[in-house]
Amino acid sequence: MTKSELIARLAELNPHLYQRDIERIVATIFEQITAALCNGSRVELRGFGAFSVKQRGARQGRNPRTGVTVSVAERHVPYFKTGKELRERLNSGL
Repeated sequence: MTKSELIARLAELNPHLYQRDIERIVATIFEQITAALCNGSRVELRGFGAFSVKQRGARQGRNPRTGVTVSVAERHVPYFKTGKELRERLNSGL
């Protein structure tokens, strides 16, 4: 599901709200999650999952085309861990 599909679905489920308001709500939620992760905070949505930032240390990599060894700098990457309720719902259909 894309962001625009999410907005369309929310508009369909909430006909009393204007689409521009729903767009603003969705954008604000994403902005707040992004801001919290940039500050090093963890964002937890109960029943859905938790967003956090993990640190990948510097390492030696290899260019697959040329085979030359290159240095890869330390990085911070977003990480998502599913919540218990979401895992159970996903696996209940198996």
